[in-house]
Amino acid sequence: MAYLELDHLSKAFGPFQAVADFSLDVARGEFVSLLGPSGCGKTTTLQMIAGFEEPTSGTIRLNGRDLSGVAARDRGLGIVFQTYALFPHMTVAENVGFGLDMRKVRGKERKRRIAAALELVHLSHLAGRHPRQLSGGQRQRVALARALVIEPELLLLDEPLSNLDAKLREEMQLELRRIQQEAGVTTLLVTHDQNEAMALSDRIAVMHAGTLVQEAAPFEAYERPTTAFASAFLGKSNAIHGRYEGPEFVTKDGVRLAAPAPAADGAGAAGDVMLALRPERILFVEEADAVVSGKVVERVFLGDQWLFKVATPVGELLVTRRNGGHAEPEPGATVHLAWAADHLRVLAPEAAA
Repeated sequence: MAYLELDHLSKAFGPFQAVADFSLDVARGEFVSLLGPSGCGKTTTLQMIAGFEEPTSGTIRLNGRDLSGVAARDRGLGIVFQTYALFPHMTVAENVGFGLDMRKVRGKERKRRIAAALELVHLSHLAGRHPRQLSGGQRQRVALARALVIEPELLLLDEPLSNLDAKLREEMQLELRRIQQEAGVTTLLVTHDQNEAMALSDRIAVMHAGTLVQEAAPFEAYERPTTAFASAFLGKSNAIHGRYEGPEFVTKDGVRLAAPAPAADGAGAAGDVMLALRPERILFVEEADAVVSGKVVERVFLGDQWLFKVATPVGELLVTRRNGGHAEPEPGATVHLAWAADHLRVLAPEAAA
């Protein structure tokens, strides 16, 4: 039996359907991310689990317990918000101990738990400081310690790293994963950052327009997207439109490509379909080895890699190339491109819509 069960969960605000028939199982100790753009329903889903919103329909079970009608304060959850919500007049230790005070945990047990939580987030030496004396990453770790000190059945994270700068965010991703694994707490993260979701999660649940469109381990979700939305949202992706004619895929401009066969269930077997191709799978090659040739429209230097936009007979393609420390083709240059047929992903017509 799953530890956290979301069973056909829906939430409507008047005529607006924020979440529609959402089902997801989370195992004990697992780290799962709800990933999607603003307005996709991920935060509403989190709020229903937390008890801040009442589901229109569906059931939430935690460790076999139906949470219907259970007040938020009685659900035994640890929650970390985007804004940290630390009390400025309290020290780090007092902030961490706040949840224990609400639960009337006193004396030696209170001190033990605060000390253990601060040790877990590597902030024992800052116990007497106030939030204004801390960096953004340190404040975030205090918020985590406060959520974990109550020994929650489930940890909910609502965009917890979005207020940090890029470098600190990467550092905190490593810290957050370490803390979660050491604590062994089942964790659900809400984020719109695909890199964050892939770096932290055991599984990713991709949401779009209130529905679950794909659920998989990060590598599987990235390498084998099942919908056009998942393909485009989980990193950069090229879309090649066309149809199958016999054993070949023919693009709308008549270019014939070797491509994987349609799925066994018949998805993509007839009518218009879409092929998805990751930019890093495309190689610059000699003309004789090219699948297509084209002209560089734009190029962007990203430090560790170059990003090219190339106009080709199958449409504009994004291509990434690792920075090898040598000159790269400039806009206007002709380049020759190739890729392995098994790097193309076939998406069914309804998924490509």
